[in-house]
Amino acid sequence: MDITIHSAFLPHTDHQASLAFYRDILGFEVRKEVGYNGMYWITVGHPDQPGTSLVLHPPAADPGITDDERRTIAEMMAKGTYAILTLATPDLDATFAQLESSGAEIVQEPIEQPYGIRDCAVRDPAGNLIRINEVN
Repeated sequence: MDITIHSAFLPHTDHQASLAFYRDILGFEVRKEVGYNGMYWITVGHPDQPGTSLVLHPPAADPGITDDERRTIAEMMAKGTYAILTLATPDLDATFAQLESSGAEIVQEPIEQPYGIRDCAVRDPAGNLIRINEVN
């Protein structure tokens, strides 16, 4: 089977803050922006990975989601338990220093995990947990 990851989805709650984080801090390119009724879908991706995108979408925009489900999603996003993205870098210390100096919300400084991965964690403006693994 010949199959690749084309796109993954993360919720976002603030169009401008999301652009500032993913474009300006992480250096992702903006591939598409779609607005509808005050909501925005933003497709971003690393310039060196043109075939893989991250779609930032309004949470609970699906009309089939109930008000109770919307409240649950909002509560989980606020706690950082709704969505997680894992990124990778060959230089975790330099990446962490850039994130820290940008004012990103730090969750965990670089650490060697007991399962053999060295990583750190931050939150994006919507509260999504972004883990960054060091890879060689």
